[in-house]
Amino acid sequence: MKHSSFLHCAARPANRRQAIAACALMAMAVASGSASAQPGEWPAKSIRMVVPFTPGGGTDTVTRQISERMATANRWVIVVDNKPGAGGNIGLDAVAKAPADGYTFGMGQTANLAINPSLLPSMPFNAKTDLLPVALVASQPVVLVVPADSPWKSLQDLIAAAKAQPGAIKQGLASTGTVGHLAGEMLSYKAKIDVLNVPYKGAAPAVTDLLGKQTHYMFGTPQAVYPMIKGQRLRALAVTSAKRLAILPQVPTVAESGFPGFEAVDWKLIVAPRNTPAALAQKINAAVNIGLQDPAVLKQLQSEGSTPMGGSLQDAQAYLQKEQASWAALIRDAKITLE
Repeated sequence: MKHSSFLHCAARPANRRQAIAACALMAMAVASGSASAQPGEWPAKSIRMVVPFTPGGGTDTVTRQISERMATANRWVIVVDNKPGAGGNIGLDAVAKAPADGYTFGMGQTANLAINPSLLPSMPFNAKTDLLPVALVASQPVVLVVPADSPWKSLQDLIAAAKAQPGAIKQGLASTGTVGHLAGEMLSYKAKIDVLNVPYKGAAPAVTDLLGKQTHYMFGTPQAVYPMIKGQRLRALAVTSAKRLAILPQVPTVAESGFPGFEAVDWKLIVAPRNTPAALAQKINAAVNIGLQDPAVLKQLQSEGSTPMGGSLQDAQAYLQKEQASWAALIRDAKITLE
């Protein structure tokens, strides 16, 4: 696993050597809990932020950015702890089972907090009762793409072809159980089309086979498909957000293309062990909301096709409940399985 610490050092010593020494002493003091804070003050040691995925991915990048802003603004030490595996369930299970003392938080997302509970036969934790929603961070749609030379110029073209050839059109799945997978299932259910799902172990092979005409279309993250769209190797037919993407302003939403209310986004939500004191969760929530106003954070989010969210603790809790109910209904009504 990979750990990264973010420390803000407020002191301004006269030279670089003194600065390094001062920051080192501060880090040691905070991490050991021996800082000069009075008993009961928080934080008295480093805060752990669990990322349930490997370093370098979208969730990891967003987590590190917002953690760095929170640490800098509040003079906290935040250690980013990557715990990948089982679609994010291993990392969030570690959060759920951690002491509820305000020193462990995690970055959850749509799949492991709202989709998996209804799609998987069992999970190591209960997403509804074991975790406390703390702060909404950002949301990102997936993009429906076809090869640039595909005869389909619109979503309706694709649907017409699928209805004319039931079971013959192939949809590439970068991974099962993800927003991309479920967005495809949602479209098939609402459009009443029968397509053949072709699962892959990652976006790269799925995009490669799409370019090679082994499949006909896929729903991919902006990070996975935008470079190919910009390079005119893929054509974007629709995005799954409620509004158009700033980086793809000419591409309509699925809702605009004949399916009002269609929305499937991969959101990021900071969670904590269920019994974490509300006052400490509120401190993280406030810090996230301030961090989301940082121009550098906003620029990074926009560049990857994400939209900042924010809001109160109550907003986070209500949003998660709504999403869990919505995905559960789709999985039940469309009879979606991993088989």
